[in-house]
Amino acid sequence: METQVAKQEKFQSADFHQTYARPVCRMPEKLLHANVEGAGTHQGFSAERKHPVFFVDLPTAAISVTIGGLLPGQVTNKHRHTYETVIYVIEGAGYTNIEDRRVEWKAGDAIYIPVWAWHNHGNLSDTQPARYIACENAPMLQNLGVALREETGRDL
Repeated sequence: METQVAKQEKFQSADFHQTYARPVCRMPEKLLHANVEGAGTHQGFSAERKHPVFFVDLPTAAISVTIGGLLPGQVTNKHRHTYETVIYVIEGAGYTNIEDRRVEWKAGDAIYIPVWAWHNHGNLSDTQPARYIACENAPMLQNLGVALREETGRDL
């Protein structure tokens, strides 16, 4: 299989001839984001979410990965988006309100957030933080121009 270093992020109509009968590995320059949490939170997004969020900075075109946290007793704003989310809880215990359902979770659990479902998250502990990894198909929808998110500014 042929390997190429990625030179462009998106294909355009004039690139149709680059659709091959066999896969081509487009090897990006960056393969590692060392010490993700050490790089600091994404300030704007974290402030909007009302909790710390660390972006994994790798050249993915279909999925995104973030590390998030909820401070003791913290509850996020209600929001929704056109991309799916799977959350894996690293530590702590809390809940996620998804539309009219409340899902309680703890370390080791995974939560699914469907497309365009109103949701928010809360930490059940007043003394311990909660931490999670979120995987979303947002970059794929952003590249298609159909990624949307809506925020209410209040919790459920």
